[in-house]
Amino acid sequence: KQLAEFNAEEKDLLESISALKAAITVLSKHHGGSTGGFLQMPKTHMLGVAATLQNELTKHASLLEGVLTPTERKAAALFVQQPTDYFDAAPTFKQSYAPQSGEIFGILRQMLETFESNLSASQKEELANQQAYGELKAAKEDEIKAGQAQIDSKTGELADTDEKNAQAKVDVDDTKASLSADEQFLSMLKEKCSMADKEWEERQKTRQLEMEAVSQALAVLSGDDAHDLFTRTFNPSFLQSSSSSDASKDFRASASQVLAAVAAKYSNPKLGALAYQVKLDAFTRVKKAIDDMVAQLLKEKDDEIKHKDFCTDEFHQNQLQTEKKDREEQDLTAKIEDLTMAIEQLAHAIEALKGEIAEMQVQLKRAGEDRELQNKEFQTTVADQRETQKLLKAALSFLKDFYAKKEALLQQKQEPVGPPPPSGFETYKNNAASGGVMQLIEQIVADAKSMEAEAIKAEEDSQKAYEDFVKDTNASIEAKSKDIVEKSEVKARAEGELVETKEAKEAVILELEQLSNYNAQLHQSCDFVLKNFDLRQTARDEEIEALRQAKAILSGAKFDNFLQRS
Repeated sequence: KQLAEFNAEEKDLLESISALKAAITVLSKHHGGSTGGFLQMPKTHMLGVAATLQNELTKHASLLEGVLTPTERKAAALFVQQPTDYFDAAPTFKQSYAPQSGEIFGILRQMLETFESNLSASQKEELANQQAYGELKAAKEDEIKAGQAQIDSKTGELADTDEKNAQAKVDVDDTKASLSADEQFLSMLKEKCSMADKEWEERQKTRQLEMEAVSQALAVLSGDDAHDLFTRTFNPSFLQSSSSSDASKDFRASASQVLAAVAAKYSNPKLGALAYQVKLDAFTRVKKAIDDMVAQLLKEKDDEIKHKDFCTDEFHQNQLQTEKKDREEQDLTAKIEDLTMAIEQLAHAIEALKGEIAEMQVQLKRAGEDRELQNKEFQTTVADQRETQKLLKAALSFLKDFYAKKEALLQQKQEPVGPPPPSGFETYKNNAASGGVMQLIEQIVADAKSMEAEAIKAEEDSQKAYEDFVKDTNASIEAKSKDIVEKSEVKARAEGELVETKEAKEAVILELEQLSNYNAQLHQSCDFVLKNFDLRQTARDEEIEALRQAKAILSGAKFDNFLQRS
């Protein structure tokens, strides 16, 4: 706005200075010098100078206030009102012309100096304003740059904070889930431990009773009566049919007592049934039953060992698979967060590019409208200047034709033959101001041509600047549109990858649930075996050893050796 006002003021002052210079030039040709010689002031020149003076006094009244004295203003007003009669003062025109002409001449020079001084001051002020504007613009650009850098920094910090916050929320959820699972496991473990403690106490009591029964059985088998009975039973020299039957019954009763004590000790119904069978059956079937039971116990022992190995291996594999899937879930979660953030950033970037394109299109439209208005103004200016030139050239042509024909007629005029005619009009002469008027018209025509040339040059510059602006803007729009397409493709790929990653995470979570369920099944199937494996193996070995001892007794083994091993 300030630049437009300055340009208008500068143009106005330049026009005024040019008009004053032209008036001073015309007036200086007829102003008397130091010799005091005076020339006749042409009427047209006086009219032109008066018009110029009146125009400038009216146009720049505020600027000339305080510059011209009241006397000078009064003289100027008189000259403007009656330019042709201004210098017709007593006693004669020529006597009064020089001082009054000098006064007007001085007024014009004073106005010229005032306008030139004001123009110079305005130009200096505009230069200072431009410099101040440049400094202010640079400072504001630095502030904007610093602000933008701060915005970028804060945006990055916000993104990092959001990421850490999201990760913290995930960690909290994971910790809560882990705590819940641990609490459930602890509750289940307490319950199992309580049951195991009760079972251990019962087993301890049963073991104590079993040991007491075995001690009693050994006391029976180690007595003198039992020793004599075994001696008679297994000594062929004293074998008799009647006593053999009784001894066999006593021997089966003792073996049955031993087996019954072991069956009570381990709460084994099969061993109890075998002890009862010993009392009734012959040794052959009893021995076979003992062998079958020993084989069954050995098979159970081997199966339990295999089960223990299976449980150990399965727990190990389940732990490895769970850890692997946990890592996969963490990686997929991090990938989902990265893809989500990337998609959001791409969406923001695409929206920003669309906004920039819309803004550039608006600026392009406004530039086109401004260019159209400038072109219309240019067409009007050129048309006015050309019409002015046409009118002035026509007027100049009429004046030149008239004065040229008149000069030719004067040269061709001959003196009449005979006596001279009576005195009449003096010889006609061309108006002395004709040359100045035509020069003034030619000067105005030249100024019009100069203004036309300047308008054409300004129009060409404006058109070129507009074309460059359109070209650069279209190129920028095309680049940003291409960038939008590329970012949209990247965003689409990222969204597709995000969907696949979420599906993969759901599959991993499902596998983790399956692994957790399988782990729970393993605990149900294996916890008791793993915890009581050594105890059960020892008990089973003792049962097998008791069965083998019973079989040895039934086979006629001496109890002295049996008692020594015990």
